[in-house]
Amino acid sequence: MDLFKTRLLGSAAACSLAALLTVSPVANAQSETSDEAAADDVVTMETVVVTAATGTLIRGVAPTGTNTIQVDEAMIDEISPSSTNDLLSNVPQVSNAFNTIPTPGATIANPYNRPNLRNLGMSGGATTLVLLDGMRMVGSGVLQTSPDVSAISPTAIGNMEVVLDGGSSIYGSDAIGGVINFISKKEIDGIDLFVEKGFGDAYEATDAGIAGGTSWDSGSAYLLYNYSEHDDILGRDRDYVFQDHTPQGGQDYRSTSCTPGTVVAMDIPFALPTLTPGANFCDETDVLSIYPQETNHRVFGKLLQDLSPDLMFEITGYYSDRETVHQGQGPGVGTGVRGSGTITAANPYFQSILGETSQTVAFSYDDAFGPTLDSTTKLSAWMINPKLTYSFGETWQANTSLSYGQSTNVVRTNQVDAVAQAIALSGLVPGFALNPYDVTASDPGVVSAIGNFQVYGDNDQELLQFRTVADGTAFTFGQKEVKAAIGFEYLSESVDAKQGQGAPDALDLFGAASDRDVTSVFGELMLPLMDDPTYGTLDASISARYDSYSDVGDATNPKVGFTYKPIPDFALRGSWGTSFHAPSLADTGNAVDTRVQVFPISPFIAPGDSPLNYTRATVILAGGNPDLKPEEAETFSIGADWIPEDGPLEGLMVSATYFNVEFKDQIAIVPILEPGFFLIDAYTPFYTINPTLADVQALAAGQRIENAGSLESLFVGTSPYLLLDARRNNLGVVETDGVDFGISYTHDTSIGNFSAGFWGTYTLNRDIQATEGSPVIDGLEFGVSQLQYVADLGWSNDVASLNMRVNHSAGFDLTSTTDVNSYTTVDLSARYTIPGNNWRKDTVLTLNVDNLLDQDPPYVDDVDGYGNGSTLGQVVYIGLRQKF
Repeated sequence: MDLFKTRLLGSAAACSLAALLTVSPVANAQSETSDEAAADDVVTMETVVVTAATGTLIRGVAPTGTNTIQVDEAMIDEISPSSTNDLLSNVPQVSNAFNTIPTPGATIANPYNRPNLRNLGMSGGATTLVLLDGMRMVGSGVLQTSPDVSAISPTAIGNMEVVLDGGSSIYGSDAIGGVINFISKKEIDGIDLFVEKGFGDAYEATDAGIAGGTSWDSGSAYLLYNYSEHDDILGRDRDYVFQDHTPQGGQDYRSTSCTPGTVVAMDIPFALPTLTPGANFCDETDVLSIYPQETNHRVFGKLLQDLSPDLMFEITGYYSDRETVHQGQGPGVGTGVRGSGTITAANPYFQSILGETSQTVAFSYDDAFGPTLDSTTKLSAWMINPKLTYSFGETWQANTSLSYGQSTNVVRTNQVDAVAQAIALSGLVPGFALNPYDVTASDPGVVSAIGNFQVYGDNDQELLQFRTVADGTAFTFGQKEVKAAIGFEYLSESVDAKQGQGAPDALDLFGAASDRDVTSVFGELMLPLMDDPTYGTLDASISARYDSYSDVGDATNPKVGFTYKPIPDFALRGSWGTSFHAPSLADTGNAVDTRVQVFPISPFIAPGDSPLNYTRATVILAGGNPDLKPEEAETFSIGADWIPEDGPLEGLMVSATYFNVEFKDQIAIVPILEPGFFLIDAYTPFYTINPTLADVQALAAGQRIENAGSLESLFVGTSPYLLLDARRNNLGVVETDGVDFGISYTHDTSIGNFSAGFWGTYTLNRDIQATEGSPVIDGLEFGVSQLQYVADLGWSNDVASLNMRVNHSAGFDLTSTTDVNSYTTVDLSARYTIPGNNWRKDTVLTLNVDNLLDQDPPYVDDVDGYGNGSTLGQVVYIGLRQKF
């Protein structure tokens, strides 16, 4: 962070604090709180602080007109997640996580899981905003800048709020699909020890930790440490993972890069070692991780302290260090030990079969390196967030927060060196040549050099956020209080990334660094428009935010909402607003993966052009784009809630919400594989057939080049056939709508409390355009589940509880002739409390069974054989929690 930013931040903080302290104070003043906000009250001896709910700036009220999901501490304990991603997988609207085991990828393309509300897609950034106590978290990843939610221990979370609506008028960028806010526990009293062991088929997991906290007359503090680890699961450990689908009428996805391998001579395959006609096949998923090994250390702490009757200080911080190890790179990508290429008679190991002088060979290095080469991801992050809360006037309160964090992200993918392999296949003497028929018969130095190769990426990220918000009663209107809030925010973020490949101790790396500043002002007005005994109550809210970016311009986003209650038990609500997502620093022009790729052939040829163009080069500009602009959306929702307050239906809650999202300028890459690509006028700006040197230089000058010495060298002899702009561009349009629904009922009896619930989401329409002007595609026609829901049934009393949850994802058509079945899993949880005594507090015994019926995910004819969900299989978790 440069000196200017440091001084600016310090000045802003000092000025804000000074302004607050010069206002005439009124001790212990606060506004009336709602039920929704009560869970976030902070109570100490002198000061009562009420925090605003997610989606609004105003304390004591729920966000007007907005559908919000609350997951409280009791439900979190019931789910007993080992990570925050596991917690999110229980929310149907988190489309990429629900009813799955969130699994990070093995490469820099996807090294960790990012929640995605409404399935609106992600680039380097995200269209779902993730917050911790209302503040942003530092980003993670190499080609990403979204936070890694697994950095937060579930043990530290007291509540999770999911706002299923646009939120840019309150929070700024990213809040298109919605907002996920993890609200940390306010205090922990005493010492809390916990351990949980999980057991499944070829799988074990451990989650353990210790938390300690205390409180005093004017404050409280706690610190917790959480350690978790789990085994990996290979494809051979689960019978639904396989690649030969011919018995099911599907394709055979097995590889021919096996031991022994396959030789193709004169277009005829021969199986090694006997060279009989045919090919050897191997199922690579047998040795690949479908769920990686992982170890995670997490620390979380909080301190609350009254400084005066009107001023409270709070500081929160966390640290996370996570390592993930994959065997191989995943189904369809490979084991890392695949071998293939061309061998000629010049190689001393060459064995002619039909008198040919060259062959194509497919083989494996598993006898030399093992069945796979591993891929390792290390993500570490820390943040600290000091906050001052000051009460003044009769109803006003100001919150000033400063959040600063850093992350270090390293991804190492080990694999064979294709260049060294090609050189060795063309070797002229045994000491420098590779024997593809039997790799172990080659010179050990040759084989070792081929395996001493790694694809590498790292990124150091930094985030600083200063935010101050004041809210209270602005004036009275018809004897009702009109509440207002106004705020200012400064955000600074930076990335410093490197990417490359080579021998692990001599990597050839390319670096790129970029940063941005954002200055924002925002406000909200809550209007009580009607309060009539006959006609009910009508409240409205208006909010707006202005963001000024140092690199991508300005953005203004308004939002309006209303809640109408004709009777106290029933509410109609609605909202409309605009939202945006500023291009990630990983997607802009200085992105680390920006480069020119040169391919010696042109597999994509326009209709009517000669097939001989196949032998000419294709030049692709890939990576970031300095001309990216923000993704934008218009969101609308309307819904109703019925919550009887008394009578025989007391304890019932029924809710339904219609939502509509129009999302445009989606950051994506032109779909070169789309049928009829060259016939669609909307794609014309992104390619040039028979480009000149000037054309190539205009698009790609100054960028690093792969597979060519210079741009000029491409025009020596034959010139390229195709110049393609495959950078990340503002292209896509998505229009989607649907219904969120929920019904629950709780009832107290003499033998305990019984509860039941059913909630989920149903997508009505999803229209997609790859770019404006291209054909509109029905995004629900193939490959998308329209319905996801959770149903639960529970019982509890003072010492025990039992709960069953059913998670369901509806089936869908994969093609016009094939479909994928629905997927339903059942989870069971139980708790028993042994009351405490003189030397200990309560002892809690826990039992959780995930996928109680051991249901496999549905068969899909693709590279790993399953889809529409994922599972570890049946896993039994036994836990103990002891408090002192």
